[in-house]
Amino acid sequence: MPDEQMANGGGQRPARPLDTIDRAILNMLQADGRASIRSVAERVHVSRANAYARINRLIDDGVIRGFSARIDQERAGQGASAYVTLKIVQNSWRTVRAQLTELPGAAHIALVSGDFDVLLLVHTKDNQELRELVLTRIQSIPEVLSTRTLLVFEETDLGAEQS
Repeated sequence: MPDEQMANGGGQRPARPLDTIDRAILNMLQADGRASIRSVAERVHVSRANAYARINRLIDDGVIRGFSARIDQERAGQGASAYVTLKIVQNSWRTVRAQLTELPGAAHIALVSGDFDVLLLVHTKDNQELRELVLTRIQSIPEVLSTRTLLVFEETDLGAEQS
């Protein structure tokens, strides 16, 4: 596999450079993933066919990884959110990641540098469910050496357009 393919995560070819129209399309779709091709085209001043082709290219290149809804976790019955930091056994990232992705309420997992190795965002019904998740499920993973839980008191979604 060529070095540039290895550097970007495997078998994917490198993404083509983005121009100002591509960036405008990405900003618009981040703010409203349900925007129609017509509204995207009008907003960035290109034809519908051009907007459609650009969005498909961004998807094919892996720049756009998917479309999803932004959820108010508390209104959806997930009243407790936390970032859990983990120290893990060296070279066990893939094994740990596979187990963390199976956890109920896991929303984001990142391999990071610094005082800990993994940053995990979780949403649970309440603090008791959060406690169970951390103390029983996460700490029982053999490659997890230690955890630290940071409760989220309030958050602001920067992906949403401010009204």
